[in-house]
Amino acid sequence: MRAVKRLMRELHLHTVCQSAGCPNLPECFDRLIATFLILGDRCTRRCRFCGVSKGIPLPPDPDEPGRVAAAVRILGLRHVVVTSVTRDDLADGGADAFAAVTAAVRRECAGTAVEVLVPDFGGNERSLTHVLGSAVDVLAHNVETVPRLYPEARPGADFNRSLRLLRSAREAGSGVRIKSGLMLGLGETENEVGETLRRLADAGCDMVCMGQYLRPNLSSLPVAEYIRPERFDRMAAVAKAAGIPVVIAGPQVRSSYHADQAVACR
Repeated sequence: MRAVKRLMRELHLHTVCQSAGCPNLPECFDRLIATFLILGDRCTRRCRFCGVSKGIPLPPDPDEPGRVAAAVRILGLRHVVVTSVTRDDLADGGADAFAAVTAAVRRECAGTAVEVLVPDFGGNERSLTHVLGSAVDVLAHNVETVPRLYPEARPGADFNRSLRLLRSAREAGSGVRIKSGLMLGLGETENEVGETLRRLADAGCDMVCMGQYLRPNLSSLPVAEYIRPERFDRMAAVAKAAGIPVVIAGPQVRSSYHADQAVACR
């Protein structure tokens, strides 16, 4: 674990593992796996479930893609997950940075699969096209929760806008795998989760992750319910019945947790 933390410090990189306080951090860092957080560590939105810092971010660092690629090479990653804070201050929402990181990893680490977990880009279709054009292997975008809870949990986001992004990525026909995720325990009902999963299937998702929401700090939304394993099993069955081939569900599941294994499933 210390080796990964030291490498991130030396290369001046951020991980969502650290910034969001992921409970799986010790396990993943011990396996020399990290999810890279690009475009800084300050988000322009104020989602009330997320532990990432909010505020005015710094301008994009043009050298960051090369440093991410160097870290991927040093860690020997065969599957890398790259995400970002939401950057509503940028005209392209940060799409160019995702494309640049993908290109840098391709140059530095031939054969490494690249999974990008992107924001909604404010609905900018050109941004999505730019990211897909960089030849990513997996395009992930998390809807996070059911539509009813968006005003409270995700102010500034829009469920239908997120669905359009996922559908557009599928319709692009690039062969990329499409992935999404949501948290349980924010006050949603099983019927609402089932309907959300059916809409994700209709949008063309190949993979869905479902995990337990945990409150990252006192200013975040409280946990409404701790979900029992059998409910995760029921929701996974609903997702598969809806037509989503790969479903990873359980209390510890996060979007990038064992992402390489999820991609290997069919």
